[in-house]
Amino acid sequence: MSTHESLLRRSFEVARQARRNGDHPFGAVLADAAGNILLEQANGFSASGGDMTAHAERVLASEASRRWRPDFLASCTLYSSAEPCAMCAGAIYWAGIGRLVYGQSEKSLKAMTGAHDENPTLDLPCRAVFAAGQRRVEAIGPLLEEEAADLQRDFWSKRL
Repeated sequence: MSTHESLLRRSFEVARQARRNGDHPFGAVLADAAGNILLEQANGFSASGGDMTAHAERVLASEASRRWRPDFLASCTLYSSAEPCAMCAGAIYWAGIGRLVYGQSEKSLKAMTGAHDENPTLDLPCRAVFAAGQRRVEAIGPLLEEEAADLQRDFWSKRL
């Protein structure tokens, strides 16, 4: 198994933990250039009192930005159970994180959730957000998409 698959599956486990804690099943992991895990973050919607901006990737990028300089973060990879929305992609960009690896695509997630009030998905690929910036953020994904989609399928079918 590749490092990307292994660390992406760790983000899936973080998403499962979020669900077990009563939150939306999204998870993110930040790893350094050697593949060492630096941070893990579950979706924080419920834990934050309903903050719609408490997506796992945004919260992780904000914490990473507080802890490390952009020149260090440029060599890091954020692993996300689902493709980051435009807000989260912007946070990844502004933090200076150099690479993203994600599981489920935004298009697949949107097809699953529809226009659900708790996940009014922005249909804008993260690559479009990154392409508008002045520094490069490499995006790899979708990867292990069916496995990633399984995290969401049952959760949203019970909420629709």
